[in-house]
Amino acid sequence: MPDVPSPINIPQAILDEVFAHAREAFPAECCGWLEGPKDGDAVVSAHPCVNVQSQGTHPTVAGRGEERAYIFSAADVIAFNEGMDADAPPLIIYHSHPNGRAYFSETDTKVASNAWDGGKMYPVQQLVVGIDESRVVEAVLFDWSEGEQAFVEIQRFAGEG
Repeated sequence: MPDVPSPINIPQAILDEVFAHAREAFPAECCGWLEGPKDGDAVVSAHPCVNVQSQGTHPTVAGRGEERAYIFSAADVIAFNEGMDADAPPLIIYHSHPNGRAYFSETDTKVASNAWDGGKMYPVQQLVVGIDESRVVEAVLFDWSEGEQAFVEIQRFAGEG
């Protein structure tokens, strides 16, 4: 049994939607999730969210601006949690880093990890999009590795031109 699940397939059209959301939100971080059939291996739709970080309610690092952090709106959190029982649940959470680099930060790890017993908080993979003022530089898909006890890179995507 592999230590890390296989990457969930993200069709180029949906990846393009995520990239467009990142460009629209820049210089703030964008956030959202990608949905697909239960037990499926591909996403079929994107669900962009509202980044309410500018309201100053980030539970992990208060005082960070929306260019360095994201938090889903209350309505998005409810929709995400309710969607977990749907026929096409969230399979991937995504967000952007407007410094042009796609990496899983210490804060990303803290927010995505289960504080009570380790591992990941939700049964989803994590997509990080690195964008700068001129283009999407790269995107990287991460998932939890039991062996490493950390989120590890499982797939890399080229950015735009």
